[in-house]
Amino acid sequence: MASKESCRNELRHAVKQLSDRGLHSAAKWAAELLVGIEPDTPSSRPRTSGVTPLSSTLRHRFRAIAAAESPATATPPAGVSYVSTPIPSDDTDNDDYDSYLLAKSCFDCREYRRASHALRGQTGKRAVFLRCYALYMAGEKRKEEETIELEGPLGKSDSVNTELATIERELSSLHRNRSIDSFGLYLYGIVLRDKGCGSQALSVLVESVNSYPWNWSAWTELTSLCTTLDMLRTLNLKNHWMKDFFLASAFLELKMHEESLETYKRLLTIFRLSDYIQAQVATVHYNMRELDEAELIFEELLRTDPYRMESMDTYSNILYAKESFSTLSFLAHRVFLTDKYRPESCCIIANYYSLKGQHEKSVLYFRRALKLNRKYLSAWTLMGHEYVEMKNTPAAIDAYRRAIEINPRDYRAWYGLGQMYEMMGMIFYALYYYSKSAALQPNDARLWNAMAHCYESAPLGRIEEAIRCYKRSADCNDAEGIALHELARLYGELGQADQAAVYYKKDLDRMDAEERQGPNYVEALFFLAKYCKSVGRYDEAEHYATRLLDSTGPEKETAKSILRGLRASSSGFASMEIDHFAP
Repeated sequence: MASKESCRNELRHAVKQLSDRGLHSAAKWAAELLVGIEPDTPSSRPRTSGVTPLSSTLRHRFRAIAAAESPATATPPAGVSYVSTPIPSDDTDNDDYDSYLLAKSCFDCREYRRASHALRGQTGKRAVFLRCYALYMAGEKRKEEETIELEGPLGKSDSVNTELATIERELSSLHRNRSIDSFGLYLYGIVLRDKGCGSQALSVLVESVNSYPWNWSAWTELTSLCTTLDMLRTLNLKNHWMKDFFLASAFLELKMHEESLETYKRLLTIFRLSDYIQAQVATVHYNMRELDEAELIFEELLRTDPYRMESMDTYSNILYAKESFSTLSFLAHRVFLTDKYRPESCCIIANYYSLKGQHEKSVLYFRRALKLNRKYLSAWTLMGHEYVEMKNTPAAIDAYRRAIEINPRDYRAWYGLGQMYEMMGMIFYALYYYSKSAALQPNDARLWNAMAHCYESAPLGRIEEAIRCYKRSADCNDAEGIALHELARLYGELGQADQAAVYYKKDLDRMDAEERQGPNYVEALFFLAKYCKSVGRYDEAEHYATRLLDSTGPEKETAKSILRGLRASSSGFASMEIDHFAP
């Protein structure tokens, strides 16, 4: 890894240059990383009152793990050599700087066309980027306006950015003449992506991050284009330390959670105070269904940065899944007071109302979030869930489809579509959507259970395929225990009593460990008692039948019958022994 001081200096220059070009999101990201570098002196960044840098055992544990896994010196992993990328200087000599300041001020006030006009005729690289970027934003703004005028704030529309062709002509010419800088390459990549030229956009964005690696916005666009691991491996990226942030994020998007977690832990050797990394680590744990661990990290984040908004919607999802009503209520109240018109705030409040069972209000806030950001993926998916609760099938399907249009790798939206079509009895469609979801999230037992249920349903009746799916679910640590019971039941229906007994025994052991009882518990005892009696394992049969006596219903009488038969057999066997040895 690079040294702390070199990272600190690079990030300071990056914040200034990114802000100067209007890339405020990337500048904020770089600034957050900058304060995440642990200082060499005992003094640290300001904290919330009453919270010291070591007050959290969780943060201390992360630091300890990172330090143990990688030495604190500036040494990269074996075989990797981190390169030094020169920081480009601003070409102010070639710019009319007064005009640039006017254009930048107009850009910050969202007067995009005026900003572009103020830089007409300018040939400096910085001026060319801001002029083209302002023109691009003007086109995006007009596209949004046309969509609202034609279809409403959440409607679909064929509106396009009409400035793309003009920007592409200018930037492609500069690219051919090699007179374009890294920021121009970033914008060129975005334009190519919007025009559907994904492979060309990928190549241009790689060129951009190799020449200026501190633009996190370019890395983010690159992540969205890398939809497979093979695509990720083919990228010819320089070994700058920013590459590790990109790889960790890309691994997270590709559901390679262990690799993502390992990369973030390595980055913690330098950025030990980074809230961004902590939030990403929490998100990894959330995706791995390790909700307790993720919740602890988010709690620490809120203590150190009480007004943080990024990733707090994920935290609200965790609280919703754990049904932590009071904590979710407190979080919703906090974000409402902080900034109630942020998409994340609306999503958190929507989760709060959903947990209260007020689904109409929940939909209202999800729609408000989408008015603020039409591409807010989580809001579309969660709003689909709310429509399911409201029995509004067409609206739910539309919401899930809109989520997939934004990100085809959202397994929750594919799963939601599968549920909708299964409810409508369209099993073939449901199976297709479930399979897409399982391909994206192969370690989620719920998806394999859903596929198995489709396979064994009446239109298909493909029991062998259902059994294979249930086995995959069992291998994925099916927390609900559905797979083991269904495997036992299906093997029993197929007449394979030995296999059925194996899975009934596993299911019974699981329920004993969790101290659960219910219909499945009684069914497992009933089957095992009869099975053990039939194969001559009388002691085991008596054990299961005795346990079955605690149940109510017809199974209790059957258990008594089994015990009477076992005792009669035992008495008869004893009488035969006495007669045999009598004189």
